[in-house]
Amino acid sequence: MIHRLAERELETKFGRFDEVLYYDGQRESIALVAGDVAAGENVLVRMHSACIGGHVFNSVECECAAEMAAAQRKVQEAGRGVIVYLEQEGKGNGHLALMKSIPFKKSGHPQGEAYVLAGYAADARDYRPAAAILKDLGVKSVALLTENADKVEALRAYGINVVSAQPLAL
Repeated sequence: MIHRLAERELETKFGRFDEVLYYDGQRESIALVAGDVAAGENVLVRMHSACIGGHVFNSVECECAAEMAAAQRKVQEAGRGVIVYLEQEGKGNGHLALMKSIPFKKSGHPQGEAYVLAGYAADARDYRPAAAILKDLGVKSVALLTENADKVEALRAYGINVVSAQPLAL
C-alpha cells in the first residue's frame, strides 16, 4: 500500500514539475510529474533509483546524474510524463553494498556480478512502489525510458500496461 504524503510545484532547469512524495511503510519515493497524466495513454515514464555518488557527490564513476537530466529533458519535451525516483541505492542493496562492490568493479567485473562477489544480490530493486505510484496518478499505459527488460517485466507483473520501451539517450 502506498500513501501520498505531500505535493508541491518544483521549478527545475528543465521546466516545472509537480513533485509528489509517497511512502510505502518502509521507504519514500518521489514522482516528478509534468503535464496531465491522469487517464493518460503512452505516458513517458522513467524509473530512476537513488545514487548518492552521482546525485549528491557528482561522481564521474556513474551516469546517474546525466540519466536524471536526460529523463527530465525528455519528459518536458514530450509535454507530459512521470519520473519515479526510488530510494534504492546500489540496485536496492544499499550504499554499503555499493561501496563493498567497488573493488570487484574496478577489477573488471560488471556491476551486478560485483554485487554478488561482495555478498549481495545482483539486483535487489523492487518496482512495486513505482507501479503503485503510476496507478495512483491514474496513468493507463506507459512508454518506458529504459533498456532494462527486467524493469518492463516487473511493471507488467504489477499490472502496468507497458506499451513500449526505449533507451534513454544521454
